[in-house]
Amino acid sequence: MPAIKDMRYIHFKLLIFVLALGFMAGCATTEYKPLPEISKKVEVKKPEGIYHRVQKGQTLWRIAKAYGVAVEDIIAANNIPNAAAIEVGQLLLIPGAKQVKELVIDHTPDANKDEFSWPVKGKILSYFNDRHGEGINKGIDIETNDGEIVRASREGQVVLADYMSGYNQTVMIDHGDGFISVYAQNRKLLVKLGDHVYKGDPIAEAGSVTKRSFLHFEIRRGKAATNPLFYLP
Repeated sequence: MPAIKDMRYIHFKLLIFVLALGFMAGCATTEYKPLPEISKKVEVKKPEGIYHRVQKGQTLWRIAKAYGVAVEDIIAANNIPNAAAIEVGQLLLIPGAKQVKELVIDHTPDANKDEFSWPVKGKILSYFNDRHGEGINKGIDIETNDGEIVRASREGQVVLADYMSGYNQTVMIDHGDGFISVYAQNRKLLVKLGDHVYKGDPIAEAGSVTKRSFLHFEIRRGKAATNPLFYLP
């Protein structure tokens, strides 16, 4: 009888040992999913300023002057692409502004002489920063007819009226406040160096220097070319 009890005891111990091994093996193969990361709430800082709704006849240049901010700041705050012009009804964030301002368009002669106007009216063939082969357009190209009159976009003094390589017959007008306008690809010039011109004065005749007649128009601020569409009504 003692021998049988000893055998039962040994079997019991072996059973406990086998169960323990199974438990340990189960523990070794158990996969635990990582705890989910606690997402941190990111606070989006609201831009400071007010929104201005663009009215008919308003330009980015005029809006910037009215609020006393730089054109470049409005462009950056609203992510305006280079090839874009502002549209009537568009909302523009004016950084740093405290209240909406009413911009009055005065239509009396030369009342808005500091505003730029279109030198000719026509379809835009090429936009600012468009690539042409290895070159980049630093203005806009406006489709014209042969002999069409090109007019000064704004009052100023003629600082160049001559042939320029790549630009052909060209007029440059200094507006006296850091801005210069450029009118190129003309067939004939109607002004000379040193002339004082007013907005709308005839300064050149457009002509076909290529298969398609067009006026190349630039607005430069200092030495840097800027998008004319930001200044034109």
